[in-house]
Amino acid sequence: MSQEHNMRRVTAIRNGTVIDHIPSGQAMRVLEMLNIDKSTSVPVSMVMNVPSKKMGTKDIIKVEDRELNQDELNRLALVAPEAHVAIIRAYSVAEKMTIEVGEEVINVVRCTFSNCITTNPREPLPHRLRVVSKEPLTLRCHYCDRPQDLEKLIGNLKSNGCFL
Repeated sequence: MSQEHNMRRVTAIRNGTVIDHIPSGQAMRVLEMLNIDKSTSVPVSMVMNVPSKKMGTKDIIKVEDRELNQDELNRLALVAPEAHVAIIRAYSVAEKMTIEVGEEVINVVRCTFSNCITTNPREPLPHRLRVVSKEPLTLRCHYCDRPQDLEKLIGNLKSNGCFL
């Protein structure tokens, strides 16, 4: 194997989060969902289309001095349902997590149908989306049974600045 293949593409981080096994081409979407943009004050490294034995190609993101919370991990599952997340402390992996989408996505994102009962402020219902299929990810609202447009869900997150 040539020396070029053994080179590390991005340097190690002291503290922060590494998101690996992001489907190729989805890294920008992940950054949007995590509200990471040019105003972010911490260093962010992104590598796209990296060779992967498991996936063919993949994307990787490293965010220094920031650990993802559970809400962010739940959002990540919408774009990268099989991603691996490593929390780094003092240059070592302190925690490892594999993102998994369950049978339902609860209070992570709102139904995209404007007449759904969940849009009525007088009806304080939990936001529940059923996972119909994991590959590709297909969601339906628990209440109105409308299929959800993943692009719209992600767009709502960006325009609102948060899920709920």
